[in-house]
Amino acid sequence: MKHDLDSQTRTELEAAAFRKLLAHLDERKDVQNIDLMNLAGFCRNCLSRWYQESAQEKGIDLDKETAREIVYGMPYSEWKEKYQNEVTDAQKEAFQAGGGGH
Repeated sequence: MKHDLDSQTRTELEAAAFRKLLAHLDERKDVQNIDLMNLAGFCRNCLSRWYQESAQEKGIDLDKETAREIVYGMPYSEWKEKYQNEVTDAQKEAFQAGGGGH
């Protein structure tokens, strides 16, 4: 099924969907990055890197920490302190079995 969306509308819809994804992840702080990586092959850090890379493609100088703050909704160090749990052996094993890495 083809959708005849103009470029601006498509960009606005994609941006809205991205904002909803960030809001969803913000509401699910219980879901750890390692869990996302093990199940979906990406995590909040990946989203941050993709955001930063997209900015760079547009000639915008956006550093890693700023991109992470956009995705996490707070400085990454604060998010880690408040919400990141210790990685379990089972999570590590699943990560390594799946190829690991970002």
